Amino acid sequence: MHIDIITVLPELLESPLNHSIMKRAKEKGLLHIHVHQLRDYAINKYGQVDDTQYGGGAGMVMMCEPLARCIEKLKDERTYDEIIYLTPDGVNFHQRIANMLSMKQNLLLICGHYKGIDQRIRDKYVTLEISIGDYVLSGGELAAAILVDSIGRLIPGVLNDETSALTDSHQDGLLAPPVYTRPANFEGMEVPEILLNGNFKLIEEWRHEQSVLRTQERRPDLME
Repeated sequence: MHIDIITVLPELLESPLNHSIMKRAKEKGLLHIHVHQLRDYAINKYGQVDDTQYGGGAGMVMMCEPLARCIEKLKDERTYDEIIYLTPDGVNFHQRIANMLSMKQNLLLICGHYKGIDQRIRDKYVTLEISIGDYVLSGGELAAAILVDSIGRLIPGVLNDETSALTDSHQDGLLAPPVYTRPANFEGMEVPEILLNGNFKLIEEWRHEQSVLRTQERRPDLME
């Protein structure tokens, strides 16, 4: 998979995209991530990529020209399955979207900043708008990092245990069950006996029951 990211603050993406599972995915050649500095496409020598809003109001807006130049250059190099804008008014991101995007080949992410990007860029280029939650960040960089991480770990071969991602919370619409490791007794708190008996059929049944109970208690909206 190839992912391009357009941003005015590439340094915010350095750490989350270059460690742990994302680093492993890149080293295996399964995921290629390229971060592009929007100021390289600025309208003047001062690196300007934003301007005041038409109609007045607080906050700057990212301009059409720099974004269009960068997007057009990248589109000349490859065809994108999706051009994604990270924005608080996008669709709420969830596991089904992550699963869908993990099967794509080429993605382009646009990180908003300030008051966002000119609507005409959204109308002309963007094919999918995503929000990671009902709150506002200073920019789209952290949202882009979350998006890439959640997608990248689903690519076959990235995780050492191929079944690991399939048993995560939300994969089957339920929250994951509780998990335990050694010691079997910690300060008087014991691991459920069923997990120690070696009967994997019963263990899977227990885990499913626990998933249902946990979802009912913590996220009843998912049960609907």
